[in-house]
Amino acid sequence: MNTAFSRLLSRVLAAANLTLAAGVIALAPALPTQAMAAGGFSAKLASELPAPKQAIINGVLWKCAGDQCVAPDQGSRPVLVCRSVAKAFGPVTRFATTAGEISADELAKCAGK
Repeated sequence: MNTAFSRLLSRVLAAANLTLAAGVIALAPALPTQAMAAGGFSAKLASELPAPKQAIINGVLWKCAGDQCVAPDQGSRPVLVCRSVAKAFGPVTRFATTAGEISADELAKCAGK
């Protein structure tokens, strides 16, 4: 009986681990954006990328998924970084730094207008 209980307990714990792992995987795409936005740059693209993409811009790794991109603060002028992000990933509709979102005028400069 002890062996049967051990097997049952093992199965229950294995199922619980799979459920927990699935929950973590489901939340994973949101975690980098939330964590990075608090201490770095974030950009919203005009259209979603077909697959997650990464690029090194000014020596800093940018990670994009869907229409969201994030990176640690580069210490560079936000408009210049925004332009580089637009070149690497496509048009940007929103760009934010640790100080807040850039202005509409700066966003237009980012787009080259």
